[in-house]
Amino acid sequence: MSNKPEKHIPRIIGKYTSNNKGPLLFVTAGIHGNEPSGVKALEEVFKQLEKSKPEINGTLVGVSGNHKALNQNKRYIDEDLNRVWTEENIEQKKSETHEQKEMWEIIDILKQFPEEDYTKRYFLDCHTTSSASLPYVSVQEVNDNDEWAHNFPTFIVRGFSDIITGDIDHYLSRTGMTGFVFEAGQHEDKTSVENHEGVIWLALKEACKLDLSKIETYPECVNRFAEKNAPDQKTFELIHRHGLEDSDEFEMEQGYGNFQKIKKGELLAKQNGKEVKSEWDARIFMPLYQSQGNDGFFVIEEVEGK
Repeated sequence: MSNKPEKHIPRIIGKYTSNNKGPLLFVTAGIHGNEPSGVKALEEVFKQLEKSKPEINGTLVGVSGNHKALNQNKRYIDEDLNRVWTEENIEQKKSETHEQKEMWEIIDILKQFPEEDYTKRYFLDCHTTSSASLPYVSVQEVNDNDEWAHNFPTFIVRGFSDIITGDIDHYLSRTGMTGFVFEAGQHEDKTSVENHEGVIWLALKEACKLDLSKIETYPECVNRFAEKNAPDQKTFELIHRHGLEDSDEFEMEQGYGNFQKIKKGELLAKQNGKEVKSEWDARIFMPLYQSQGNDGFFVIEEVEGK
């Protein structure tokens, strides 16, 4: 191991405004420290904005998540930063673990951009996945989140964040903000950075009325995301979670990818020596191919769009 000095990632990666009235677009990245692509994408977006100085309505703010974990390329230090945003932790002002402390730092940043200063407040939380995946939006059906998500040319999954508690998108939605989680692809895949960059540019266009043609790297900065990865928009709902106990021996059958079609009766996994077969004609979502985790897989079903 080389003892290279830790790269300092500022909490506020960047802030851009033309001082016109408008919305806040609050982008978080690196909430999991082994998911740096959103941070890289934000750095590129701010670099291009400073170069071209285009007019926008409102303000873009880019914030980095788990500082210490990002420097160590670890998912987290003490506990998952995307599970600490519970109502209980907030009410009790808990600040014991490393991640709880980081949470309060992010909340303090958000307080600098109060609701009354903006026509509306949007959030975008940038993530990546451990296995290869097409990019997708994970949206909670509260506020006008779902309607907003349908402005973006990508798969949309509803209901996934409803079974997880303590994630940042729940917290931001509870404060009345509109937004979603964007999963850009696999952690180390360089296209994940392109996908994050593309979705940030599109959010700036939709929320802050940025004319994308004013950006020097246009149209590549958006087209790489929109054309290559985005199928005709499809909306999916979560219909099943295959949960695991810590003591379970679980092994997925090889070769399943996110959004892959599955048929009734198909062998999906082995659990404690028994076969786990599909009860659905649907699609598999987030199959577990890493050692950590209590979710074997999920099943999603296509629904009509809006």
